[in-house]
Amino acid sequence: MTGLSAGSLCWFETGTTDSFGSGLAPLSGGLGLIPGSHSPHYDGEASRRPHYHRLVAEGVLPPGYAADDGAALVFRGTELAEVVASRPAARGYRVERGPAGDAVETALPTRYLG
Repeated sequence: MTGLSAGSLCWFETGTTDSFGSGLAPLSGGLGLIPGSHSPHYDGEASRRPHYHRLVAEGVLPPGYAADDGAALVFRGTELAEVVASRPAARGYRVERGPAGDAVETALPTRYLG
């Protein structure tokens, strides 16, 4: 399975999308082959990161993964195996709700394919 943008989002249970209107919104009804949520274009659009953080912090979306433009999340089954990137600065992230009710973002080790 592979995909960019909505093509990566569709494999998850839910995530953030701008495919159905003029702004970002939670996507419900993803295929659910990968548990949790996803946010593509994490560094490509200024509103993506804060929007995803807010939705995860508020419990609207479950914890999940974000990917910068040029980064790919590689799964083996439902487990994240690695993050690879075609741009040196591109990264993948794990985003979870923290104990204080905020979003906690963890940058994941990323292998540059350069």
